[in-house]
Amino acid sequence: MINKALKRTFVAVLSNNMDISKNIKRIREAKGLSQKEVITAIDMGAAQYSRIENGKTDPSVSTLMKIAKALGVSMAELFTDKEVLQDISSVDTTLMERVSLIDSLSKEEQKTIFSILDAFISKRKLKSTLKNVLQDIG
Repeated sequence: MINKALKRTFVAVLSNNMDISKNIKRIREAKGLSQKEVITAIDMGAAQYSRIENGKTDPSVSTLMKIAKALGVSMAELFTDKEVLQDISSVDTTLMERVSLIDSLSKEEQKTIFSILDAFISKRKLKSTLKNVLQDIG
């Protein structure tokens, strides 16, 4: 079972978006792939994928896993900028090691981790939306 600190770390990483959208686009272009090729590989609508690459929507962890597979990279590579690796702290290094270790888990274990992360992200988005609605009303 994943400890609570690890869950919070993943949620923080994903909710801060760490320029994942820019990394996805950078990796896709570096590999010479078109958006259409990635979309076909992950079975997603063009509009939804475009929103992900433009940072207008936060992809679920399971979607990130599909994108990483289609791009031929590890999940960890979606979270790292090529320049950032030189300035990475020990906490970030530990996080990246953990993210890369997810690839070594069984599909069932990965699915469990991603379901937990998706639930935490959904909860955070709901809280944020409710807070914004209450501010608009008040």
